[in-house]
Amino acid sequence: MQAEEKMTLEQWPAAPERQTLEAKNKFLGFWFFLGGETVLFASLFATYLALKDKVPSPDHALAKDLFEIPLVFLMTMILLTSSLTSVYAMYHMKNFDFKKMQLWLGVTVLLGFAFLGCEIYEFNHYVHEYGHTFTSSAFGSAFYTLVGFHGAHVTFGLGWILALMIRNAKRGLDLYNAPKFYVASLYWHFIDVVWVFIFSVVYLMGMVG
Repeated sequence: MQAEEKMTLEQWPAAPERQTLEAKNKFLGFWFFLGGETVLFASLFATYLALKDKVPSPDHALAKDLFEIPLVFLMTMILLTSSLTSVYAMYHMKNFDFKKMQLWLGVTVLLGFAFLGCEIYEFNHYVHEYGHTFTSSAFGSAFYTLVGFHGAHVTFGLGWILALMIRNAKRGLDLYNAPKFYVASLYWHFIDVVWVFIFSVVYLMGMVG
C-alpha cells in the first residue's frame, strides 16, 4: 500500500478504478446488487400504478390535487446537478487530483441534503395541508413507499460518500480506494435515474390524471 500511496500523476493509470482484481470484483458485485435494486423499484412502480387512483372517497385528494410541479422540478434539477458534480469528482479522480475530487464530492453531498430537505418539506406539506398520509388511502401508501424508499436510498448514498471522504481524508488517492469512490458515484447516478422515472411516472402522469 505504501507504494500506491506515493504514486505520482505520471504513474497514475488512465482507469484507476479497474486496476486490481479486487476492484473488478467490486464492479461485478455492484452490478448484481443494482440488478436486484432495479427489480425492487420496478415492483414499487407497478404497485403505485395499480393503486394511484385508490382513494376512500371522491372528494379525497388525488395526485393532480396534491403535487406542486415547481417544487418537484426544483428537486429534480438539484438531483441532476448533483449527478453532474459527481462526474466532475470522478474526472479529478482519474486525473489524480484528490483535493478537487473531495471538493466536488462535497458539493454533491450538499446538493443531496438539499434534495432531502425539499422532500421532507413536500411530505410535511401533504400531511398537514391535505391529510395525505401513509395510512389515509392505498394511494398514500403506494406514494410514500415508492418516493420514501427512493429518499432512503439518497440518504444511504450520502452516508456512503461521506464515509469514503472522511475515511480517506488523510490517505489520499490510491488504487485501493479509487474503485470505492467510483462505485459510490455509479450508485449515485442510479439514484438519479430512478428519480427521473419517479418524476415522470408519479408526478407528471399524476398531473394529467
